[in-house]
Amino acid sequence: MADPSTYRPAPGAIPTSPGVYKFRDAHGRVIYVGKAKSLRPRLSSYFQDLAGLHPRTATMVTTAASVEWTVVATEVEALQLEYSWIKEFDPRFNVKYRDDKSYPELAVTLNEEFPRVQVMRGAHRKGVRYFGPYGHAWAIRETVDLLLRVFPVRTCSNGVFKRAAQVGRPCLLGYIGKCAAPCVGRITPEDHRALAEDFCDFMAGRTGNYLRRLEAEMQEAAADLEYEKAARLRDDIGALKRAMEKNAIVLADATDADLLAVAEDELEAAVQIFHVRGGRVRGQRGWITDKVEDVDTAGLVEHALQQLYGGVGAGAEERGEGVPREVLVPALPDPAEPVREWLGGLRGAQVDLRIPQRGDKKDLMATVQRNAQQALALHKTKRASDLTTRSRALQEITDALELDSVPLRIECFDISHLQGEDVVASMVVFEDGLARKSEYRRFEIKGFEGQDDVRSMHEVISRRFRRYLQERERTGEWAVPEEGPEDAAEAAADAAADGTGTRAEDGRPRRFAYPPQLLVVDGGQPQVAAARRALDELGIDDVALCGLAKRLEEVWLPGEDDPVVLPRSSEGLYLLQRVRDEAHRFAIGYQRGKRSKRLTAGELDSVPGLGETRRQALLKHFGSLKKLRAATVDELCAVPGIGRRTAETVAAALSSRTPAAPAVNTATGEIIEDGADEPAPAAPETAPIQETP
Repeated sequence: MADPSTYRPAPGAIPTSPGVYKFRDAHGRVIYVGKAKSLRPRLSSYFQDLAGLHPRTATMVTTAASVEWTVVATEVEALQLEYSWIKEFDPRFNVKYRDDKSYPELAVTLNEEFPRVQVMRGAHRKGVRYFGPYGHAWAIRETVDLLLRVFPVRTCSNGVFKRAAQVGRPCLLGYIGKCAAPCVGRITPEDHRALAEDFCDFMAGRTGNYLRRLEAEMQEAAADLEYEKAARLRDDIGALKRAMEKNAIVLADATDADLLAVAEDELEAAVQIFHVRGGRVRGQRGWITDKVEDVDTAGLVEHALQQLYGGVGAGAEERGEGVPREVLVPALPDPAEPVREWLGGLRGAQVDLRIPQRGDKKDLMATVQRNAQQALALHKTKRASDLTTRSRALQEITDALELDSVPLRIECFDISHLQGEDVVASMVVFEDGLARKSEYRRFEIKGFEGQDDVRSMHEVISRRFRRYLQERERTGEWAVPEEGPEDAAEAAADAAADGTGTRAEDGRPRRFAYPPQLLVVDGGQPQVAAARRALDELGIDDVALCGLAKRLEEVWLPGEDDPVVLPRSSEGLYLLQRVRDEAHRFAIGYQRGKRSKRLTAGELDSVPGLGETRRQALLKHFGSLKKLRAATVDELCAVPGIGRRTAETVAAALSSRTPAAPAVNTATGEIIEDGADEPAPAAPETAPIQETP
């Protein structure tokens, strides 16, 4: 536990300007980001007597080892910089809203020649019109199914569309009148686009004029005794009204607003957002957060607004869709004006950020508040058992292995290969009993060839912790043991392969920079002994080590002749099994990928200077490897993107290799002149290959 007085800035050193500040821990990680209208009083408040601080704030300042700040010109700039740093550094003490799913949206691909209506998730794409988000994908499909009767817009995939165009026959929707069948030319591209734009107008809330127009056409058809047309229009009107009923009319037709409500307790908070467009609730979403910092309702609202609108694109269309004219909240951020200015900049027009006081908007806000309270209650019900179980599992591991402290960070290593080929290793990380996939790492065994799990484990543990010691040396915390030129070259190769600069000074997450409290290896006594030897060679004695053997699920400790046997019903054993199985899954996936890449490598793969794009261009131009092998340099130069030097390299590489033996169709016995000219025959069924962990 650090003493805040050891890194407290000197009196008068902190400016009084607006700015953003960062607290870092002893490893250089950014653990908290905040902003202030005036930096001096805000930062000074963190260095008062610990007894006067909120418990979470006290934990943060005692975990930190340094503080720094950046001065900006305005509070709006501070808001933007704070959001950017929270997204970049992911500080552990900042409020972060967790969304357990990607909400589906109704999308119309207006960027295509024949726009398509479909369900989409994830980031918005340019030229696509979005409506939502919705709580469930089936809600979108029900709405679309009703609207296709009136707006028969294309909904099929590109593959289905092209296949229908080739055979000249539309799909089932085209036959039953729920698609205008542009694939077979029943409607022109211009008319189909107009149909898609009418669909978008209706979804955007401009429904009144369209319904009145249909009703007038129905009356006119009835007056002209065209009863079938009138009946069809009547059914269309009914379908549109049923679709409208699915989005309850709650406010005036011209209302575009987002309503945000917060339910909270001492430890957690739930946020619910209702998206109202054209007076109707078009979508709903919710988030849960741990209150790791001392923050009130206004602060939670500000963080939620940053989360909700911080990723809004810069395009005018996307800005208009992302930020509405009104944002209604239960409490205004303090101060509110910079947030209003920031939202207005995203929208490109003024945004009314306020608390609803009366009328329909206040009533709808009460509904949103009830949803937030229910979401928090449901989360508590689910989380209580989960927290209790994880805590019990970690405590059982601590007691069984006689550890000094609870292992909040557990790392597990596994070796995988297939009969001694493509030998790889995996490292998975669990923090507080939960997988932290951003910390997963994978290794290719470089020190030797062949099958030797024990030697492989020694190499991987050595490489992982040598990188850790290098990080410690950079910060002056630990001197790295003497290493030879080969060790230094191997470490440099590891760093280059990982693409990681060890940048302690900028606070970004660094690979291999933080030690685990418990190191788990997949295996028994030999693997544990190899890992212990690697740690001893590096002088590391403060990391607990154990191995989990698969056969009897025994836990082996270094230097012990007998294993530790945890009860089969033990939560601690179950957690160790999950960690081990995750390491095995991650290693197997990497090993299979390497094997697949090796087996599918062709003659062109090893030609220097020839990338994937130009390889594909060559094969597409000549049609087969046989014809490519027979091509002259001038013929190769005729391929777009292939210069004479590259053509000469390709020709020389192919001419120096012996052509492969002719392929044989195992089903018919027929000899295929060139396997690349015809589809490969189906492979005979074989027994599954046994993976060697």
